[in-house]
Amino acid sequence: MNTIQFLSQLIAFPTVSRVSNVEITDYLQNMLTDWGGVCERIDFLDPEGVTKSNLIAKFGTGTGGLAYFCHTDVVPADNWNVSSTPFSSNELPSNPFTLQLLENRVYGRGSCDMKGSIACFLSALKHAIGNSLKFPVYFIATADEEVGYKGASQVVEHSNLYQEMVEHNTPGIIGEPTELQVVHAHKGVCGLKITSHGIAAHSSTNLGRNANLKMIPFLQEMKAIYDESITDPVWSNQEFSPPDISLNIGINDYTYARNITPGISICTLFFRPVPGFDIEALLARIRLSAESNHLDLSLESLAYPMYRDPRGDFVQQTLMLFNQSTSQTVSYGTDGAVYAGLKNLLVLGPGSIKQAHTDNEFIELEQLTLGENCYLKMIQSFCS
Repeated sequence: MNTIQFLSQLIAFPTVSRVSNVEITDYLQNMLTDWGGVCERIDFLDPEGVTKSNLIAKFGTGTGGLAYFCHTDVVPADNWNVSSTPFSSNELPSNPFTLQLLENRVYGRGSCDMKGSIACFLSALKHAIGNSLKFPVYFIATADEEVGYKGASQVVEHSNLYQEMVEHNTPGIIGEPTELQVVHAHKGVCGLKITSHGIAAHSSTNLGRNANLKMIPFLQEMKAIYDESITDPVWSNQEFSPPDISLNIGINDYTYARNITPGISICTLFFRPVPGFDIEALLARIRLSAESNHLDLSLESLAYPMYRDPRGDFVQQTLMLFNQSTSQTVSYGTDGAVYAGLKNLLVLGPGSIKQAHTDNEFIELEQLTLGENCYLKMIQSFCS
């Protein structure tokens, strides 16, 4: 099979994070086993009790070599529609889980993030293992990257092959979309939910207790934090664009009529910490404000930034391999936030993050061709 055929089969699995990814893991495991890979599988239950699967495969013997990291889950496609420019407005929406080729673009949920990358690496791997490998190639596919790197956390905790990579300092690439530019760092993620409880009632009775009133002082403190995050350089890292933590504040009291006293008020906070930023100090400040205003706080997600020295040997060797002068940073996150044990790690994959998660997600055919060539060159350089 070629890259397009691999991608067509991968897109056909509707692996939205809320459902199981066992079928696509079975598909990959059966195929990689047939190719001679030694496979390690880690199944787990997500918080909703849904079975999820991670796959770690190794080709060749010995240690070192090269590791490729990917995820098989995708974001929802409930509003999928490719009937937009440059195509006719009369075109009917396609099935998001059926590959559609239009105007040198491949459309489908996950085509860019990140099944296109997986297809490229599978094509390169199939070609490479036909020749002798002096050093091993590792293939790691996780679940639930899109909802908090849960699968990657399971790999770190339970995978013997991952520990082998850590012990022997195996270089690794995370195949998320970078338009095949070498990326040495990305931001982390942190999400919190703060809840104020009151008593709902008809507003004319004075029997209710307005939950928003306890929330207002907390929001004032969050506004002060937001202003600091924009103006104080301590909160920023100029290697990134935007350089700050991108603090986002949401609020909802679920009152659907003006004459209801709000019985609950919920604030959501989401920010992307940059390398070098004191995450724990900010969390302590938020907790203190919540406690002093008698609010409930829950930490919904936390993943630290990924940063590798752009002057390091692995980054520099990869830059030279692809005739790039400098490595980049990105503001989105990857499973790399969890793989702290791997000292030689970078992000490198086909496609643009601008097309990821959109209602007409696509990847350029040219990026798929370049991606396959890129990964084959990496395997040849580090393993052959």
